[in-house]
Amino acid sequence: MTNSYLLLEVKQTLTNVRLHHPLVHHITNYVTANDCANITLAIGASPIMADEKIEVADITTLSQALVINIGTLNQNSAAAMLLASKKANDLGIPIILDPVGAGISSFRNQTLTSLLHDIHFTVIRGNLSEISYLAGYKTQPKGVDATSDDCISQLDKQEIASLLAKRYRCVVVITGKVDVVSDGSKTYLIKNGISELQNITGTGCMLSSLVASCCGGMPQQPLIATLTALLIMGVCGELAAEKQTGQGSASLKIQLIDNVNTLSYTTLKERGQIEQTMP
Repeated sequence: MTNSYLLLEVKQTLTNVRLHHPLVHHITNYVTANDCANITLAIGASPIMADEKIEVADITTLSQALVINIGTLNQNSAAAMLLASKKANDLGIPIILDPVGAGISSFRNQTLTSLLHDIHFTVIRGNLSEISYLAGYKTQPKGVDATSDDCISQLDKQEIASLLAKRYRCVVVITGKVDVVSDGSKTYLIKNGISELQNITGTGCMLSSLVASCCGGMPQQPLIATLTALLIMGVCGELAAEKQTGQGSASLKIQLIDNVNTLSYTTLKERGQIEQTMP
């Protein structure tokens, strides 16, 4: 990275998370909850997983960020998500929406429509299929996995992210071979990361936890916080792959979390590949 302003802000975000240990309330899917909790701890934040609608408003009140992940959505969790999100909006707490599987069922789609109508999200983070669906672009979902990164051009992905960011007045992330992040006025590309992470269930969910952790540490600058989280995930993925040559995907996941835990700002600065696109 060469942009001095970005470097300073990324450094401050990482410092804030590790110094203040923001509490991140997750209403998330049960497939990846443990990994999300562990990566939240690894970066220096504190996770809490609570989805009982009777208590979610109280838990959110104590938190510095909220993750809404619809991966294993049901009627009870949908109600809890709405209650917690309304409380977060009332208190100005950052909310990260992870629209897992957007477009694959009417219940999931109706829930997303309701949430996006009633709640102001700070960040929406998804893969190409999910974000394209929310933006009104027709792609073919592959379960909860991404549509092929090659079916939409890089420029189109930037336009989709910017369009959705303007529509919902938030930061939008499209993850892929190159991650795209936009707040509607500025758009960045993150060119770190490895394809092998696709072989681990839940790395997208884990990234949303990192985004929430960084937003909890830098709540007034969600674009910078999100960029920081993307850089952390990308750089730590690369480091993990280098350290576990010849081993399997479980070892890769462990190395990923270990590297998040031990990551220095110097390493992030040296290895981070970020590019601002032209408006």
